[in-house]
Amino acid sequence: MTDQLPHEKGFHVSWDQIHRDSRALAWRLDKRGPGPDGSWRMILAITRGGMAPAMIVARELDIRQVATISVQSYHHQTQGETVVLNAPDAELMGDGTGVLVIDDLVDSGRTLEVVRQMYPNAHFATVYAKPKGEPMVNTFITGVSQDTWIFFPWDMALQYVEPYRGT
Repeated sequence: MTDQLPHEKGFHVSWDQIHRDSRALAWRLDKRGPGPDGSWRMILAITRGGMAPAMIVARELDIRQVATISVQSYHHQTQGETVVLNAPDAELMGDGTGVLVIDDLVDSGRTLEVVRQMYPNAHFATVYAKPKGEPMVNTFITGVSQDTWIFFPWDMALQYVEPYRGT
């Protein structure tokens, strides 16, 4: 048995790292859309975590139409019921054809499962993926273990942290 809390196996992501990894995601998605030239019709960012990567992917791929869907599944560091709080116009979205859905992370896959039910023909891309969620995503950049907690720069402040193995 370990005294380690689940969030103590942390993977800290800096602003520079999320930018580099989001650009790598864009490069991986370039010319892979269903458009005649491999383009994407639009991006759907899953708020809040998907907003920064979606902005970077949109810039890199010159996609001007970006919408958001607000899905809540975490309450601080505890995963709860998945609820869609706000979604774009159904007519705009259709079945998701040509839509690139972007999120920062797929963990259990429950958030993407809900969004995939709404837009079954969309392409789902995340910057980071955990094993349980990988089946729900079409494209990702970095895989991390299921027991790793990712600390994103928008959730962090600079302060001292104890070493992984203690003092």
